[in-house]
Amino acid sequence: MNISFAAPSVPASGALVVGVLEGGKLTSSANNLNKLTGGAVERAIAASTFSGKRAELLEIVAPAGLENSRILLVGMAAPAKLSEKDLQDIGGGIAGHLLRVGEEKAAILIDNLRGGKNAAERAANSAYGALLRSYRFAKYKTKDKAEKKPKLKEIKFLLEEAAAARRAYQRLEKVAEGVFLTRDLVSEPANVLYPKSLVAEAKKLTKLGIKVQALGEKEMAKLGMGSLLGVGQGSARESQLLVMVWQGAPSAKDKAPLAFVGKGVTFDTGGISLKPAAGMEDMKWDMGGAGTVVGLMKALAGRKAKVNAVGVCGLVENMPSSNAQRPGDVVTSMSGQTIEVLNTDAEGRLVLADALWYTQEKFKPKLIVDLATLTGAIIISLGHENAGLFSNDDKLSDQLTAAGKEVGEHVWRLPLSAEYDKLIDCEIADMKNISGGRAGGSITAAQFLQRFIKNGTPWAHLDIAGTAWSSKEKPTIPKGGTGYGVRLLDSFVAKNHEK
Repeated sequence: MNISFAAPSVPASGALVVGVLEGGKLTSSANNLNKLTGGAVERAIAASTFSGKRAELLEIVAPAGLENSRILLVGMAAPAKLSEKDLQDIGGGIAGHLLRVGEEKAAILIDNLRGGKNAAERAANSAYGALLRSYRFAKYKTKDKAEKKPKLKEIKFLLEEAAAARRAYQRLEKVAEGVFLTRDLVSEPANVLYPKSLVAEAKKLTKLGIKVQALGEKEMAKLGMGSLLGVGQGSARESQLLVMVWQGAPSAKDKAPLAFVGKGVTFDTGGISLKPAAGMEDMKWDMGGAGTVVGLMKALAGRKAKVNAVGVCGLVENMPSSNAQRPGDVVTSMSGQTIEVLNTDAEGRLVLADALWYTQEKFKPKLIVDLATLTGAIIISLGHENAGLFSNDDKLSDQLTAAGKEVGEHVWRLPLSAEYDKLIDCEIADMKNISGGRAGGSITAAQFLQRFIKNGTPWAHLDIAGTAWSSKEKPTIPKGGTGYGVRLLDSFVAKNHEK
C-alpha cells in the first residue's frame, strides 16, 4: 500500500476521510464536505449514535453532490488529549475499515486544530498506524478469491504541512519495516524457517550496515555451549548462534553497546518431554524473541539510530529423536555452571543461558534485554495484554515500562527474589531447569536466566509468550504475528540512549 502526503484538496474519486471533534463538532474539512453534499454529513451524524469519540467511525456511502465512493467520518475526541499511540490507532482503524469495505484509494484531510499534536505529527502518526494495519502474510495463498484480496492501494494525507509530515513519517516507516520483518519471521512455517534459514534472512540486513555472523555447532562446542547445544541435538537441523552488530554511536566514548538477546526455537515439539498434539502447530512461533531482535536491528539500522547495539539469537530446533536430550541429563553451560534437565520442554532458558553469557563475554554491554516466548505460565498470569517483565535494575525496568505505555506494547513487572531462586537448586548439579512444581513458573524461569547475568550488568527479561501472536485483530495489528517488542525497544533506545 502506498502512503503519500500532499497539499490540501478534495480528490474527485475514492474515499474521503475527515475528522469530527467531540460532541459531533465538524472540523473545517468536514464542514466543507457537509456543504458540498447539501448537509449529508450533519444528517448522517444526527441519524446515528456517532458523537466524535476517539477512533469512532461513521460511513456515508455514495454521497450526493460528489463523485467519491464514500465519506468516512473519524472521531477525534478532544485533539489535545490524543497521544501518538491514539493517532496511530486512529490511522489503523481507518485502514482496517477501508480494507474491509474493498476501497481502492482514500484521501485523508488533516486540519489544523487547536491543542495537541500539530497537523504534521498527526498525519505522520496516523499514516504509521495505517501502514502497520495494512500488513498481511499471504505468501502461501494461491487460490484466494478476488473479493478476499485487499484492494486498498493508496492512502494520501492532505495537509498544508505535507513536507514536514513526510519527514516525520520516514523514521516511523523504518520502524514499521522492522515490525513487518518480525511478523514475517514469526509467521513462516518451520519447514521454511529453521536456524540456518533464519540466519540467511538476517544476513540480508548487511545492506543496511549491520555486521552479521553466525556460529555453528563446532564453534559453539569449542566455547563450551553445552546448554544451547543440548536442546538442538535431537534435530537434523544444525543449531546456530546469530550475532548482529550495529555501530551508529557518534562518539567513541559510547563504544559499549546495548545488547538484545532472543530465544529462537524455530520449532518446539517439547523434545522427549513431548507436548500434546493439539495446538503444537503454534510452536512455529517459539522463535518470537529472536524474530523481535532481528526486526529491531533492522529498525535501528534503517533509521540510522545513533547508538551501538548488538543482537544475539540462540537458534535451535527442539525435536525428539534417538539423539535427543533426555530428562535427567546434565549439561555444562558456557559459564561453567551445570544444569540438570528435568524437562526437555523447558528448553528456551537453556538456549538463552549460553546466549546471554556469550553476549556478556564478547561485547561487555551497557545493559541486556532478552526476549523469549518462554512460559505458558505468563499467559495464565497476564493474558495477552502484557508481557512479563523481570529485571535486576529499577531504572531499566521503569524505562521499559514507560516505552511500552507510549507505543501500546505493555509490560508488567513481576518479582525476583532469593526465595524463588532456591526453588531451582539441585542435588546433583548447580541448578535444575524447572522447579518441579507449578507455582511461579514464569518467575522461576526468570530466576534461572538471572544466574547467567554477571554482577553489575543491568538486565531485563521480557516473557512475550502471550504477546508475540494474536488471534484477534487490533487497530494496528492483524491476526497472527504481532511484531511485539520492536516498537517498544525502538522507543526505549530513542528516548534513553540516543543523543
